[in-house]
Amino acid sequence: MDTIFALASAQGKAGVAVIRLSGSHAHSTAASLTGSPLPFRGMRVRSLYAADGARLDDGLVLTFQAPASFTGEDVAELQIHGSTASVNAVMRCLSDMDGLRLAEPGEFTRRALENGKMDLTQVEGLADLIDAETEAQRKQAQTILAGDLGVFAERWRRDLIRAASLLEAVIDFADEDVPTDVTPEVKSLVTGVMADLQREADGVQIAERIRTGFEVAIVGLPNAGKSTLLNAMAGREAAITSEYAGTTRDVIEVRMDLAGLPVTLLDTAGLRETEDRVESLGIELARKRADSADLRVFLTDDPKDLGVQMMNGDIQVLPKSDLRDPSEGGISGKTGQGIDQLISQISDVLSTRTTSSGIATRERHRVALIKSRESLSSAMAVLESGPDLYDIAAEELRTAIRALETLVGRIGVEDLLDEIFSSFCLGK
Repeated sequence: MDTIFALASAQGKAGVAVIRLSGSHAHSTAASLTGSPLPFRGMRVRSLYAADGARLDDGLVLTFQAPASFTGEDVAELQIHGSTASVNAVMRCLSDMDGLRLAEPGEFTRRALENGKMDLTQVEGLADLIDAETEAQRKQAQTILAGDLGVFAERWRRDLIRAASLLEAVIDFADEDVPTDVTPEVKSLVTGVMADLQREADGVQIAERIRTGFEVAIVGLPNAGKSTLLNAMAGREAAITSEYAGTTRDVIEVRMDLAGLPVTLLDTAGLRETEDRVESLGIELARKRADSADLRVFLTDDPKDLGVQMMNGDIQVLPKSDLRDPSEGGISGKTGQGIDQLISQISDVLSTRTTSSGIATRERHRVALIKSRESLSSAMAVLESGPDLYDIAAEELRTAIRALETLVGRIGVEDLLDEIFSSFCLGK
């Protein structure tokens, strides 16, 4: 396999830049750059030289011996000064060496997967960690990267293999008296796994929201102050405001971090009947986005005026409190009254929902979990028919096991890998 290299740190000027090499020539390449031997595992401060002897830079050279490395191969990392010129000089030198090539996006991580250093869920966790913008996203990604979902999947797989082996023992000795009825143990194992699979599948929707972000739609009549409220919550002029009704005709989106959760605020068109074709399209879009949002803020005196159904957890606030009697309360994007309380309300509602999230975070995970559970449900139904159909039950258990193996990337995920790794940077 080729020895690959890439800049593992961010592009641009920095205090330190990291260039990573992986493959059978990683150590010898690093040694040739320094002009001196390097340990199989360790770190040394060295000067780096081009093939003609010109000094490139000074840096820290780290070496890792297979299989005790990120990729499972021999790895070397060059930590040099982070100037664009220094990085380009070293990268040109590596490009001119035989047996080396520039890594493809995600190729280091792909080699880690292929060499058994990570499972597929951990790869996804690493991608999520790189993209994490909020504390909740960081914690969730760290959980997946640590391999927690893979640990659960292996435990479920082990229990199902045990259940299948018990059934197959009965099948193998069908002509003999089997001293123990295995059905109770098989049912106990399968029932336990089924409960775990259902719990994790149920938590995927919320976990995926933590990963991709919650949507909170602000809905109200025209000129209720929705855009002004959005701007006040965002702390910037994200939406155009005016005294004319119908100013907002598209959905304005603002990404925010609320209590560590990723939230996209949606400023929607004022909801009313209109003959204006363009405005009516905006109102139709507003209703659709409001219906699909995770949470709606009704900026109105009476939610019934808007034609959008309030759901559990939705929030109603009175608009333009600056024009009201102080005893009425309400909210004002112009004066800031009630803004902090509204943000706190939204955060509390969404934080409460996250308590039901599991460690499975993607629709792919949910599909694998449900497929496995469906096979287990079929197996349980067949078990009721007695030992004569144990072979069918065992096959259903094997189908469930294969679904769990797709979850962690053991089988059937080749088409998925290219899509996942295409989102990685070159140095990952």
